[in-house]
Amino acid sequence: MLPDPLHPAIVHFPIVLAFLLPIFSFGALWAIRRGARFRRAWAIPLALSAALALSSWVAVETGDGQEDRVENVVPDQALDTHEDAAELFLAMSEVLLVVTGIGLVGGMIGRSARVLATIGAAALVVQVARVGHSGGKLVYQYNAAAAYANPSNAAIANIEHDGGDHGR
Repeated sequence: MLPDPLHPAIVHFPIVLAFLLPIFSFGALWAIRRGARFRRAWAIPLALSAALALSSWVAVETGDGQEDRVENVVPDQALDTHEDAAELFLAMSEVLLVVTGIGLVGGMIGRSARVLATIGAAALVVQVARVGHSGGKLVYQYNAAAAYANPSNAAIANIEHDGGDHGR
């Protein structure tokens, strides 16, 4: 049985993968430098990058699917900030997947792509922190979970939050 809402359960996958990817990328670069075959060593960061892009896409899709319900509880600007940060993170993870894939190519192009992908993976940590922070604000500051509580609790949360006008 799938949890309801699904989005909060899914979002933890890209968060964890975003933190693991730079570690494994640095590790692969180190192993290659010590003589490991680059395609074999780089396969791990590539697999993690693919999992990151896929899980990010699923997180964005589940967020979009649950937006209508949550927008009745939280201010539009807070929701838009989270959505924009998540969509940027998804785009960045997709670009990173392409660059990481190029890392399987031999020669200078592959070496450059592996280094660039490792730097990009580290940069993604900053963006995933922004997404997570804005999502945390939705839950803990604006009480987004009230949208999934019984209807009277959601109405009370709206009144306590901002008088029910949601900044509209």
